[in-house]
Amino acid sequence: MKIENILIVKPSEKRIDASVATDFKGKMIDWINAGNKRIILNLAEVDFVDSSGLGAIVSSLKTIGNDGDLVICGISDTVITLFRLTRMNMVLQIFSTEEEALKALSG
Repeated sequence: MKIENILIVKPSEKRIDASVATDFKGKMIDWINAGNKRIILNLAEVDFVDSSGLGAIVSSLKTIGNDGDLVICGISDTVITLFRLTRMNMVLQIFSTEEEALKALSG
């Protein structure tokens, strides 16, 4: 879904792990290379991310680089714990809701 020039990606998988990380990363990079430079990754449906999933998210962030923004919202307690453990919460902007993320990227 796209609002203004912000792409909202909402994975329907419950887990972003080794079994889906490669496809997830490929789709994200395709969207970025197609010109989507402001992306909200809504993880509301996701209740587990492993190191492969984390790597896919980091790879997406690196692909955007300084040309845009990748922010996260709707993150579960389990997933935020992983982000804190790996210090990714210091690297990624994390918002509680999609509305907050939209407001931050629109402003």
